[in-house]
Amino acid sequence: MIRIFKVFIPASVVGLLLSETLLVIACYIGAYALVGPDNLDIFLFYDGGMERVLFVAASVLVGVYLNDLYSELRVISRLRLVQQFCLVMGMAFLAQSLASYVLKDMVLGRWHMMIGSGLAILVLPAWRLTYDVLFIRKRNRRRILFLGANNLVKAIVKTIQEKPQFGMSCVGYLAESPVEDEFTRVVPYLGTVSKLRAVYEAHKPSMIVVGLPEQRDRMPMEDLLELRVAGVPVEDSSYLYETMLWRVSLDALRPSQLLFSNAIGPNARNLAIQRLYSTVISLAGLLIALPVMAIVWVLVRLTSPGKAVYSQRRVGLNGKEFFVYKFRSMYIDAEARTGAVWAQKNDPRVTPLGRWLRKLRLDELPQFFNVIRGDMAIVGPRPERPEFVRVLTEQIPFYNQRHAILPGITGWAQINHKYGDTVEDTITKLEYDLYYLKHLSLSLDMYIIFHTAKVMLLSKGSQ
Repeated sequence: MIRIFKVFIPASVVGLLLSETLLVIACYIGAYALVGPDNLDIFLFYDGGMERVLFVAASVLVGVYLNDLYSELRVISRLRLVQQFCLVMGMAFLAQSLASYVLKDMVLGRWHMMIGSGLAILVLPAWRLTYDVLFIRKRNRRRILFLGANNLVKAIVKTIQEKPQFGMSCVGYLAESPVEDEFTRVVPYLGTVSKLRAVYEAHKPSMIVVGLPEQRDRMPMEDLLELRVAGVPVEDSSYLYETMLWRVSLDALRPSQLLFSNAIGPNARNLAIQRLYSTVISLAGLLIALPVMAIVWVLVRLTSPGKAVYSQRRVGLNGKEFFVYKFRSMYIDAEARTGAVWAQKNDPRVTPLGRWLRKLRLDELPQFFNVIRGDMAIVGPRPERPEFVRVLTEQIPFYNQRHAILPGITGWAQINHKYGDTVEDTITKLEYDLYYLKHLSLSLDMYIIFHTAKVMLLSKGSQ
């Protein structure tokens, strides 16, 4: 796996991105070689052709990303794959149409664009199918032997099954006794932990992942040390869980890690940089979004009685309460009878216009003012209401640690997790928040902002 933007990305995904970039460029260069009136060298190096080809290639790759074709590499249906690439090419044509108004030098000729796109529709799905066979399904996989079968191991196994791009397979697991039948059907039980050396010699796994409680009478420390010194990678299940799921496991987190580790906790320099670019982005965002905000303000006032913008008390940095601003998406006095309750999917308190505002995230636009005031950042954990924080702090360990940094308009949990209104969903989001707290940086924030733009454009993703 390769670490980019503080996130571990499977090498197969990076390889696919690079290979498809070259293929797209080749398709449009090849198209000009077929229909271009001038010599190819003149077009590419003297007529600005390379810049135009790179521009259309970038629009194609953005379309591939927006269609989630780098998130899910498994080819389930060939017809659906072709349909997705047709949508991608449609987005590339749309980008060319927009460029004809503002960037005329970046526009390809009509036949050049049509033939290049036709070639891409033929080549890219075919390459995806080939890549799936050669590098995803049948490539040399890292064979994992699990020592123990705790909840982290089960989550890792599930991820390995769902995402073959990680290039891993399960040899089996060792435990004092077999766990439930469903897990054993997926990962074979190979014996007790005392048989580690014999099982290793029989199966020769590429890596050993330890998912046992830290009890010296159960942990085969001597065997593990001998294998580690002999060059066999030995990893704790919490590390692999964090690497593959992009979350910090609450099951494995201990107070001693928070006390003695430099990894968990915000860096003062990163926080100062975040404050600077959050303010700059908010000022620019306000200037760009003011016409949209004016339209939303009028629509809210016209479609339901009450103020267009409302404020609500939330918990921010170090537990300090502040008022967050939002466009009103609910009916007036929606909680008069129920009091503070979690938002629900298809919430009856939400107005028809409010559903669209929430879907497009337009109700969050007034929070640019919160960022300028210093109450929030562009990226960070979503601020919760004090009523919920008191309950969740009692139910969930380490919940208060998310208040060590400024809350954000968008966040790592928001782009990675579905809408949820249960304690289990809150735990999952907290694990994402702790990952963000551990890896807070400019590069990770830019990744989150870029992905948030995708969620807003396509109205999909988490809440």
